[in-house]
Amino acid sequence: MDDEPEMREILARVATTGDHYANEMKLAPTEVHADERTIDCHVSAVSIDDATLLVEIVDVTRRTQISREHALLIQHGAGRQMIRQLAHEIKNPLGGIRGAAQLLERQLPEAELREYTDVVISETDRLAGLVDTLLGPGGPPRKEPVNVHELLEYVVRLVEAEDHKSVTIQRDYDPGLPLIDLDRDQMIQAFLNLVRNATAALDGQGTITLRSRAVTNFTIGDVRHRVIASIEIEDDGPGIPTDLQASIFYPLVTSRPEGTGLGLPAAQELISRHGGLIEFDSRPGRTLFIVRIPLEQESSVD
Repeated sequence: MDDEPEMREILARVATTGDHYANEMKLAPTEVHADERTIDCHVSAVSIDDATLLVEIVDVTRRTQISREHALLIQHGAGRQMIRQLAHEIKNPLGGIRGAAQLLERQLPEAELREYTDVVISETDRLAGLVDTLLGPGGPPRKEPVNVHELLEYVVRLVEAEDHKSVTIQRDYDPGLPLIDLDRDQMIQAFLNLVRNATAALDGQGTITLRSRAVTNFTIGDVRHRVIASIEIEDDGPGIPTDLQASIFYPLVTSRPEGTGLGLPAAQELISRHGGLIEFDSRPGRTLFIVRIPLEQESSVD
């Protein structure tokens, strides 16, 4: 625990007052534990030989993460249902509008008047494209054994071609990670959405770290997996605004004026089709998106 100020204050208070303390608290990263941990802490005053305090600590970090994963899965399911209903409601009349505009265009004698129908047709096509984006790629994943690091490097080449010259991309790959049965195109799109979000958050200057690890005995939703791949995309940008963190996987939620709010929901949908999940942790100076993918997948997720 190192020298945890909050714990010292709790021990001193219980020793002075004799009152029982029970609460959940956060432990900051240490040299032994690189990540922040959540614990249930109980402190009681006792009188046993030279002992005056009884301290009971239970690490509930994973339990808290599982609860958060369930919330993300519920959010994803609700968002997916909402977005598909909305997309179908929009798409149905678009074909009629486009067809009527084409018929009208044939009846107009002057080119100047046809410019207006051209606008109607082009805007209808634009909306249809947006709806297709909302609905996402159709069909189950076409899986084949792929090297996830090759997919990440392909995504890096795509992002670097978009002229983010002041953004540094670092790698921290686990070379022992085996081939995984994945849909190459769907996974590239998911990773591309996440890396593009990271570069946008950096606003042209900063560092992105791509990290891969194998994690054993990990639970995703209600399924416990013997081993999973954990793919991390980390940036040192300003972080996700606190008021958006609870809803970033809902469609059309974005903090950028030019953003569509479709990148993260689409990525979550594509990863869910592989039985996986995207989690995140964000604070100023560090935003981390973690893609969890089972190495052994029994069946596709529809």
